[in-house]
Amino acid sequence: MADTTLHIRIKKEYAAALIEDLIKVQAVEAVEEEEVIELTSRQKEALDKELAAIAANPAYLQKWDDVKSRFKKP
Repeated sequence: MADTTLHIRIKKEYAAALIEDLIKVQAVEAVEEEEVIELTSRQKEALDKELAAIAANPAYLQKWDDVKSRFKKP
C-alpha cells in the first residue's frame, strides 16, 4: 500500500500545541521534500550569464552583511 500525503489547514492559535502533542505520541515525523523545479531556457541563459560575470569578476558579489546593513531601519 502506498503512503498517502494529506494536506490540512490548522488555525495559527492551535498549530504549535497540536504539533507538540503529535510529536509526544510519535504520530508525526519531519521529512524534507526535494522539490525539483525545472528552469526555462531563458532562466538558464540568465543564470549562465550571471555565473559567467561572477567567474570573470568575483568582486561582482557583495557581502551579505553589507547588503543587509543597507536595508536595516535606523
